[in-house]
Amino acid sequence: MGLKDVVIDAWSWLNYKPIFSDPNLGMPHRRAFPEAHASWVPAEDERRLSAYKLLGAYDNNQAAELAELRDGPSARERREYGDPSMFIDTLVAHVLGREQHIVVPGAEQTDADNETAAAAAERVQDLLREWAEDELLPMRMLQCERKAVGLGDGVYLLAWDPDKQRPRLKTYDPGFYFPVLPEDGDGADYPQRVHLAWELPEDPARGLKRRLRRITYELDWIGPATASGVDRQGRAVRAPLMSDATDDTPAVPLIGRGDQVDADGGISRQYPWNDRPTYRTCYLTDATWELGDLKDPHDVDTLPADRARYATNGAGEVLDRLDLYIDFIPVVHVPNTVPPAEEHWGQSSLAKPLQVFDELASTDTDAARASATTGLPMVGISGASIDAKQQYNVGPGVVFKLGADGKLTTIDTSPALRELREHGHDLADRASNVARLPAVSLGTMDPSKVPSGYALELSLGPLDSLIGGMRLARAHKDILLLRFVQRLFLAGQHPDWAGITPLPAKLIRGPYTPTDKGAVLEQVTTAYAAKVISLETALRMLTEAGWPIDDAEKEVEQIQARSFEEARMLADALGNAQEVAAFLGREAPETTQAPAPNLPPVPAQDDEENPVDEGARGSGGNE
Repeated sequence: MGLKDVVIDAWSWLNYKPIFSDPNLGMPHRRAFPEAHASWVPAEDERRLSAYKLLGAYDNNQAAELAELRDGPSARERREYGDPSMFIDTLVAHVLGREQHIVVPGAEQTDADNETAAAAAERVQDLLREWAEDELLPMRMLQCERKAVGLGDGVYLLAWDPDKQRPRLKTYDPGFYFPVLPEDGDGADYPQRVHLAWELPEDPARGLKRRLRRITYELDWIGPATASGVDRQGRAVRAPLMSDATDDTPAVPLIGRGDQVDADGGISRQYPWNDRPTYRTCYLTDATWELGDLKDPHDVDTLPADRARYATNGAGEVLDRLDLYIDFIPVVHVPNTVPPAEEHWGQSSLAKPLQVFDELASTDTDAARASATTGLPMVGISGASIDAKQQYNVGPGVVFKLGADGKLTTIDTSPALRELREHGHDLADRASNVARLPAVSLGTMDPSKVPSGYALELSLGPLDSLIGGMRLARAHKDILLLRFVQRLFLAGQHPDWAGITPLPAKLIRGPYTPTDKGAVLEQVTTAYAAKVISLETALRMLTEAGWPIDDAEKEVEQIQARSFEEARMLADALGNAQEVAAFLGREAPETTQAPAPNLPPVPAQDDEENPVDEGARGSGGNE
């Protein structure tokens, strides 16, 4: 007797769907998910790719179209009104916030003792913000977050563009992402090799067959220098550079510029962002295989190198283990949730309420059928004079001739429709509760029904914990992304980054809930007047509350330039005109001598009633 295994993994919440876990095979349906069953897809990735496609069908109102492959044409009658997509859009807006700001800690400090460090932090912050504006970072983030929230994972790829002289940022579908995870390590560890692979369709016009393209980034030991060449089969490949052979010395491999060979034969390299040399570098390979050539069982990590056709970049370099001169893989995986221990993948926000969405779609389908009978009611006609062969149509102005005992009977289905609609509202509320999206965050609550602002804040408690966990899963990835951007600028030897040391940078996401700007302003004003917070902290609090402050440092300078009362107090405390002028952002006067006092004139007192004291005249008379 065969026993069915109960599979519990990162995608087991989809086991209830027969199309995902076939009752007989226990695996995803082959006709519905042919991509997941390709010969080059590793077995451990079949359920992941099938889950991505199924979740994408829910997002695009195509779950019924996918179910038709197993359940037949009747599955296409299912009504889908976009509820999963609405949940995804709402969560994406909340996790992104109203705006995003790149902040380098220390850039807003005004301490005179750390002017050099503050200037360096400000310089890095300005350069990163300029890059974010040129590279459309908010739009790229929106693309990635749409994948992460809906599918559970998102992928960023950074690559240096020599033409534009900046790192380019691109987002990839997680179905193209195949990391080689360590078998005996933690799934949260950064992989040493990452593949981005997808199939290319047949192109008869160009004479191209179905192909598989794979882009690989791999961390490995630094090897000898290589150059583009051609092998015996006419394929573009890379070959090691050799020195000229002489009668006394044979040809030996050459090393790259700036590399050093130690006593043990290892090759090390000093990167501008490291304090000491390292022996590792990142290699890039971009190759294509014809699917017809993959006869033996190969997965994406073990494709035959002798069948590959390597691409060439704009500089003419063959992308066959091309040394990128960086010691990191410029691929950032963004999980939607904090992965469980020893896991790598996140979980879609649709995972928990997905069954509720199925029930809601079924209720909507039943309601659509009931509304047809309510709008066009069913009528029964009885009577002795009724001709059984005659056809009767119900419509406005229609007259029925009945016999002496004839009568009309109508069936009212509106109560059933009313029950179905109420049941649909209950299911929508259930989905909101399971997804931890209160009605106020979805925009379905009447604002007049909120008793107080405190009650509104309490109702947002589940959303706060949800967004807090989602942003926690992204916090390190955002820091990693900005760290890679700085390193790529240094590796590309951009002139504006010459002599700059990379600094930790953060991506601050704006508020996602309605904020009372007046209340925040009152709190900030009171705290700043009481000298319990600095001006920089006060402006940061206002920025997070949604006040239109683009640059906090320039805002501080503008405020101080008009703070004449504080400047007077500073002058009384220090007695230094240079310090006061620097505080106001102005130049100090050239002379440092105090001006002559302008005393009031002494009144004349020569009359008899007010005799003048001769000694007070100060005329220089003799004692």
